[in-house]
Amino acid sequence: MFTISEIDSIVEKSIFSLELKGEPGELYDPIEYLISIGGKRLRPKVAILTYNLFSDKIDRTILHPAMGLEIFHGFTLIHDDIMDKAPLRRNRETVHKKWNDNIAILSGDVMCIKSYQYISEAPPAKLKSVLDIFSKTAAQVCEGQQYDMNFESLSFITMDDYIGMIGLKTAVLIAASAKMGALIADAPRDTCDAIYNWGYQLGLAFQIKDDYFDSFGDSNVFGKKIGGDILCGKKTWLLAESLRRANPQKRKELQDLFKDSAMEPTVKISQVLAVYEELGIKSAAEEAMESYHRKSADALAGSGLNNEQKERLFEFADSIINREK
Repeated sequence: MFTISEIDSIVEKSIFSLELKGEPGELYDPIEYLISIGGKRLRPKVAILTYNLFSDKIDRTILHPAMGLEIFHGFTLIHDDIMDKAPLRRNRETVHKKWNDNIAILSGDVMCIKSYQYISEAPPAKLKSVLDIFSKTAAQVCEGQQYDMNFESLSFITMDDYIGMIGLKTAVLIAASAKMGALIADAPRDTCDAIYNWGYQLGLAFQIKDDYFDSFGDSNVFGKKIGGDILCGKKTWLLAESLRRANPQKRKELQDLFKDSAMEPTVKISQVLAVYEELGIKSAAEEAMESYHRKSADALAGSGLNNEQKERLFEFADSIINREK
């Protein structure tokens, strides 16, 4: 099996060999721009990682579907940034800010189409299964985004509401990436299902860490302005847990802060963070991430994987949970 570092290199080399140029430039230049500004490349790495558990033959039968997953993820980022009115992505201007909303929407649409073109290069014997899981997952991601937007107008959500939303918006694509890699490598069905569950739990931990970084991270490292979720009124794990922990008076204070659109942004962010600190949310988020991390490991019990295969997945999960951005 390849090391995680070797898989990282394989993914980066494949990303930068993608043929994304075209005319008109206004349509295709934003796609190249988004891909070029980097990212964690988590979805293709997961797909190649799980494929590599069963095969060392890394060729286009896995590389192209893996690239399709990254292109699809890029499509969701372009559209999410428009909806969030986000000015920065990885410390660079977002596509809709660098060009405009209309160009960003259309470029995102082309990315969605191209993602299917790449994923359809899965082996013919596995193609229907791969497309079925990808199409179902693509719809679920859109459902999750809609719930995310719906929640912005609500003053209260439960933790179950939140977990359901990020399960759709984030975790299912990571889980599907994991399953697709194993599926293309012809792993047994029960093993593919266990790997999906591993990816799903890891995806929940991953998103909670993103929420954590938005409030408690270093913007120079994280690549976004701290407090963006607070200013957008996003319902994050931090907010859901705060509402659960707060007494009625503190809950109203927090809700009023989120509803106050006239407050100076830096003041608003600092006051919300002060409430989070008072309620012990920082350490609670760290505990939640570790809990889902453990659940991802537990999902592999009875998977049919040998110890070496499990250790590789544990190692990868550790790298995701312990990342600094």
